[in-house]
Amino acid sequence: MASPKQVREYLAHWFQLGKPVVLENGKAECLPYPIFVGSRYSQAFEECWQQILHKEGADCYLKGTDQTIAMLLSSAWEVVSCARCSLPIPLPDLGYSSYPCPCHDLTSWPNDEIPRPRMGVDTNQYLTVLQGRLAQVRGDDQPAVRPSYDPADAANIAASWRGTS
Repeated sequence: MASPKQVREYLAHWFQLGKPVVLENGKAECLPYPIFVGSRYSQAFEECWQQILHKEGADCYLKGTDQTIAMLLSSAWEVVSCARCSLPIPLPDLGYSSYPCPCHDLTSWPNDEIPRPRMGVDTNQYLTVLQGRLAQVRGDDQPAVRPSYDPADAANIAASWRGTS
């Protein structure tokens, strides 16, 4: 069974490639922008998700697919990575799927020359981890601190550069 978290991630990945969710069998479409604010879903994404939940996922589906969000949230479906493009796709829990990947109608996908869709990133957490890894490489236990400089030294350096040109 696909969890609501997996279905949200599935939608977020495909929204990044411009695939909207069709609401009420084609009466409206929802393609939020931006999708993320930092590591969290944006207000636009949350509003789109609430529209889907308001309809209980019935008659709501990713454009180019046949599975409704209600079907994906049932116990008969799971979300896995596509063998062709590695993005999340829905597959029935039992049996064989005749459904193509949502990328089947994207002429320029998969494209290894552009970034792949991904989940949001907490930049501060990422930079903290990176800083810790750099400290380990240097053998420090302390984070790197930028050394202070003497303004006179900076003036001398600038003057020496002018003299070489």
